[in-house]
Amino acid sequence: MLTDQGGQRAVKDSNSSVVSLQGKLHRKTGIGHQLRSVAANKLLYLMILPGFVYFVIFKYFPMGGLIISFQDYQPYLGIKDSPWVGFKHFIRLFTEPTFAMLLSNTLILFALELIIFFPIPIILALMLNEVRHKMFKNSIQTIVYIPHFMSWVIIVSITYVFLSVDGGVVNEMIAAFGGNKISFLTSPEWLRPMYILQIIWKEAGWSTIIYLAAITVVDTQLYEAADMDGASRLRKMWHVTLPAIRPVIITLLILKIGNTLELGFEHMYLLLNSLNREVGEIFDTYIFTVGLKNGQLSFSTTVGLFKGLVGLILVIIANKLAKKFGEDGVY
Repeated sequence: MLTDQGGQRAVKDSNSSVVSLQGKLHRKTGIGHQLRSVAANKLLYLMILPGFVYFVIFKYFPMGGLIISFQDYQPYLGIKDSPWVGFKHFIRLFTEPTFAMLLSNTLILFALELIIFFPIPIILALMLNEVRHKMFKNSIQTIVYIPHFMSWVIIVSITYVFLSVDGGVVNEMIAAFGGNKISFLTSPEWLRPMYILQIIWKEAGWSTIIYLAAITVVDTQLYEAADMDGASRLRKMWHVTLPAIRPVIITLLILKIGNTLELGFEHMYLLLNSLNREVGEIFDTYIFTVGLKNGQLSFSTTVGLFKGLVGLILVIIANKLAKKFGEDGVY
């Protein structure tokens, strides 16, 4: 009996040794395979290295500073010695009367961007794809790309020249036809339309690049089959081109949804004044006011953390919904 038990233990020990040895060999083989793969594709890894370094330095490393959201941070004390206050700043953020105004303004502007601006680059790309005269097509593309390379300062300044009450081109034309001049720049009713129109002017052309690139890889045999069926250009756009670039549209839509509370500081800050602030103040401009102007660094970091968490949650939800409806999603 003892001999049998000893033999069984010896067999078990031998089997476990074999399994352990196989696991080690598998790990070594896996690591070796990965290293060989990296060596074989070293140029590709070298190409993504600058982007990786950028994200580590400017995106991930600063995340350590989010701890001051739970402190009354004082620069002369530093993060280590600043007093810990827990969720004090979060409670202040959600209970202040300005929170409802900031949230509503930000969501309204984002909804306007999503409904009005987001489809325009798609439509523009589809139209440019149908242009057969190469020189004319290149000229149009150049014209619509140029505003992207202008800063928001230039875009807003040009808007001021056109819409100013005193000497503005648009108001002078209105007055010439017997109408009353309109205070576009200070009127709360005109702030949001002006904001969206400036975004369309500056970014619509540039955003078409991704869609045009996606259209170039559409299988030409699909167009040939549609021609044989007698499909018009409009039907080919609707039944061939749009379905082919749908994954790109869904991906960009998910990324856009992730920026729900990230409308950008510079553009809106240049448009704000004391008369339209009630409908134009958003989280980005509010962070600048309380963080840099008033020196409330912990509270402004709390607002930024809230924006980031909302964006992360929305991306996860949007990605799951995309996969539920049969799309690839972002990840």
